Amino acid sequence: MNVTLQKTVPVAGSPVLVLLNPRQFAGPMLWALALGGVVASLGAWRFDLPKWAMTAIVIGFWLPVMAAKWKAELPKLGLVLTLVSVLLTTQSLHTLEHVAQWVQYHLFFWTLRESNGFLSPLNAEWVHFVWNVYVLAAVFALVIGGMRNPFAWLLLGVAFFHTIEHTYMFVRYQMVLLELQQLGVGTGVTAQGLPGILGRDGWLARSTFTQGTFLCSLPGLTTATRLDVHFWWNVLEMVTLAAAAHVHLQRSSIKVHDSFQPNDQNLQSAPKH
Repeated sequence: MNVTLQKTVPVAGSPVLVLLNPRQFAGPMLWALALGGVVASLGAWRFDLPKWAMTAIVIGFWLPVMAAKWKAELPKLGLVLTLVSVLLTTQSLHTLEHVAQWVQYHLFFWTLRESNGFLSPLNAEWVHFVWNVYVLAAVFALVIGGMRNPFAWLLLGVAFFHTIEHTYMFVRYQMVLLELQQLGVGTGVTAQGLPGILGRDGWLARSTFTQGTFLCSLPGLTTATRLDVHFWWNVLEMVTLAAAAHVHLQRSSIKVHDSFQPNDQNLQSAPKH
């Protein structure tokens, strides 16, 4: 199978970088980011928009260009590779949000309540729950579609247990909200930020089944803040996703042949021996 894609940005090395290369969409992507930045800045100047709203505006301009890229590549790369591209891109942005929270807390010394990343309204239990269900479903679909290697199986396990963690927190969140309603507590009180299974005050730290066991002696497993726990969950998920994608692309024998022509780049599926 021969697939020809327009090239506007030189690519080399990792097949993951080749997959994520914007190619003919590089220009529109830069224009979208620039225009989004201008609109966001004007909104902040004219309407005093908060930083999270400015971030949302920039993403709002950028996302349609990415969607156009994925749509254009779908018939050429197929569903599995296109889904790999979508998941790598979206999970990278999600991980960047956790990195921002980590920097705000550990380097800027903001409080845990203040360390909300770039999109503070999305730092909500239902958003985290839905996002992790999406990631787990996407990884499962990739495994079913043929992305099977040791890193892919590890990624599936990480995504599964990460989703279990957020499911536990989401259920607890709903239970506490119900209790608050039954007590007649006003709507201004929130149950956000409850501990999960891991970390400080989590289920492992409080359970009579695990207290005093080796689990409680493992660094951070029952002592880390919720912010740190989910920072490392996402780092682990991102690393295993990148490794699984890299191995899958190599095993698919996708080779880059740069003919040094300004408008040509061939992605070929080399014959397997």
